Amino acid sequence: MILQMRETGTERAAALERGGEQRRLVFALLIAIVAMVVEAVGGYFANSLALMSDAAHMMADAGAIGLSLFALRVGSRPADAKRTYGYYRLEILAALLNGALLLAIALGIAVEGYHRLLDPQPVAARTVVGLAIFGIALNALGMWITHAGKHGSMNLRSTFLHLGGDLLNSLGVLASAAIIALTGQLAVDPIVSFVIAATIVWSAVRLCKEAVDVLLEGAPRHIVVSEVAEVLEQVPGVAAVHDLHVWTITSGLVALSCHIVVICEGPGCRSHDQILTDAKAALRDRFSIDHVTIQFESDQYQHEEVVH
Repeated sequence: MILQMRETGTERAAALERGGEQRRLVFALLIAIVAMVVEAVGGYFANSLALMSDAAHMMADAGAIGLSLFALRVGSRPADAKRTYGYYRLEILAALLNGALLLAIALGIAVEGYHRLLDPQPVAARTVVGLAIFGIALNALGMWITHAGKHGSMNLRSTFLHLGGDLLNSLGVLASAAIIALTGQLAVDPIVSFVIAATIVWSAVRLCKEAVDVLLEGAPRHIVVSEVAEVLEQVPGVAAVHDLHVWTITSGLVALSCHIVVICEGPGCRSHDQILTDAKAALRDRFSIDHVTIQFESDQYQHEEVVH
């Protein structure tokens, strides 16, 4: 018999949000591809490593967005008897792969920048200025489309950060072209490419760290586990809380499991259903946690395992 998984209200809301998220990521992907092609071709003919480095970053962003869209599409498949949480974690694996790709591209830019620094190459500064301005406009449009605030999914937030980094990189390219046009200092071009490589590394490390934290089932950064325990212990009828675990399944979907010790004497004691209802309401209202598993115990229960 196939196990039928019951979808929670949070999961249904997350599915609706991901539909809108996919549309926004598609627009961002188109913008990234256009900017990548224009900057790569223009950078090649203008002989600007800084501009081609920015195009390489845009290529990484396009790949990252494409992987995110793939993960969202596959992750929307329903849970089954084997994968009881569904395919949500594909989003996190895609984010980790995106970060690794960014690090590899940054290394390539740094190596080429080193060679250019030893042997400066002429750059068509005016062409670079026009292309940099075009890149700034496209990145700003992409940031506006993917802006989701601090509660947005990891994919939207990472795409927003990628595009924000590209906008700053395009500003750097614009500044380098202006300096070359005014002073003739060709070393500025590889120096700016080093700066761009550093911004790529910074964004890649942040993305990888966040993905690894999710894979290690660490508590979300916005939730303090000790505060969760205090809130649960304030529920009438709860004597103690232990074996408390809080982790992220995927962006915007937080899960919790714990054991609650209940001491009840006399006819006026609260039922487990009443305590459970209040506990779940407190977790939902205070921490937006709706995927909850709670085990009730008496103070006389003998633990065979280590309680923590």
